[in-house]
Amino acid sequence: MKKIEAIIRPAKLDNVCNVLEKTGYPGLMITEIQGHGKQKGLVQQWRGKEYKVSLLPKVKIEVVIKDQDIERTIKAIKEAAYTGEMGDGKIFIYNIEDAVRIRTDERGNSAI
Repeated sequence: MKKIEAIIRPAKLDNVCNVLEKTGYPGLMITEIQGHGKQKGLVQQWRGKEYKVSLLPKVKIEVVIKDQDIERTIKAIKEAAYTGEMGDGKIFIYNIEDAVRIRTDERGNSAI
């Protein structure tokens, strides 16, 4: 099993949630976060003055998937979150040792 952690633009959240559901993974966790990457924020202008915004709003999506679905799921997330501009986000992949469904005590792939 793998855990995918995708950091994306908030405007792309619905797109990514829809493709995850279509790929067979409707169960996910979403956290609103702030941060910046290489661009180190951005400079905005308001009433003739420039303001540096160093922490930008992002959304972190976490989903646990079966090993055989990893490439298909990553491709779907990339396509759904893509704008071609800086700040589209990143995807991190972690190994998951085990999972347990509390209600039924199922373990492993059957728990996800």
